[in-house]
Amino acid sequence: MKELFIKYLNENLPYIKSFHPFFNEALQAMLKAGGKHFRAQLLLGVVECKAPQLVSNALGAALALEFIHTYSLIHDDLPAMDNADFRRGTPTLHKNYDETTAILVGDALNTEAFLLLSNLNLKEKIKINLIRTLAYNAGINGMIIGQAIDCYFEDKKLNLDELKFLHIHKTAKLIAASLKMGCEICELDKKESEKIYDIGLKLGLIFQINDDIIDATMSEEQSGKPANHDTHKNSFVNLLGLQEAINCKNDLIQNCKNDLIDLDEKISKMIENLMIQYL
Repeated sequence: MKELFIKYLNENLPYIKSFHPFFNEALQAMLKAGGKHFRAQLLLGVVECKAPQLVSNALGAALALEFIHTYSLIHDDLPAMDNADFRRGTPTLHKNYDETTAILVGDALNTEAFLLLSNLNLKEKIKINLIRTLAYNAGINGMIIGQAIDCYFEDKKLNLDELKFLHIHKTAKLIAASLKMGCEICELDKKESEKIYDIGLKLGLIFQINDDIIDATMSEEQSGKPANHDTHKNSFVNLLGLQEAINCKNDLIQNCKNDLIDLDEKISKMIENLMIQYL
């Protein structure tokens, strides 16, 4: 699925006709810089398992997810937030171009994602559900409030429940939404979709703890972004210590695997394979 998605991504990079000297280049830069494409793979993985005939129709939805995720990284790296110099092994947009360009590219990818969803070759009902799910989990009910809490509480210590709330919203909800959007494309029943979404929330927390561990233990060259950049942040490593964060991650992985037993075998195997690959 990853190779199929990367091919589709490279064939459908955003582009606008204008006389701006470099906006299209900036618009495409972070999308072309690589990344795990974890969220796109989750969505497409569900579709491949449950309705493989719809995979080609679902590629645009996976691209919309990638646009939203990439916009969030571009804005996260801005001087007003994390002030990062590198992302995906390449200079961040505000470093390579300027802050105005970075803000506008993020805005463009955010809005373009919903245009993509509205133009999918799927039933109108499915498209509305996809737009609703992405807007809910990427908006004020998800990623945005998580980001707001993350920025406001820098250098202010949160307790474990507050830390989980932060990262469930900032990171986990978009990962859970990826799975749910796959379910919606396949028109799975509500009970099964919610069960898969809940597993996605746990998967997202594992993803975040793993990211915190990477920040604390890997060099900039290994991770492709600034290392030890979370010293002022509320991270699992900062709150629990490195070993306890590793223990917490391993406990959540086991918990997630236990939940997978109750899922459709194909979906369970797909999620487990991605966990092994990335987490």
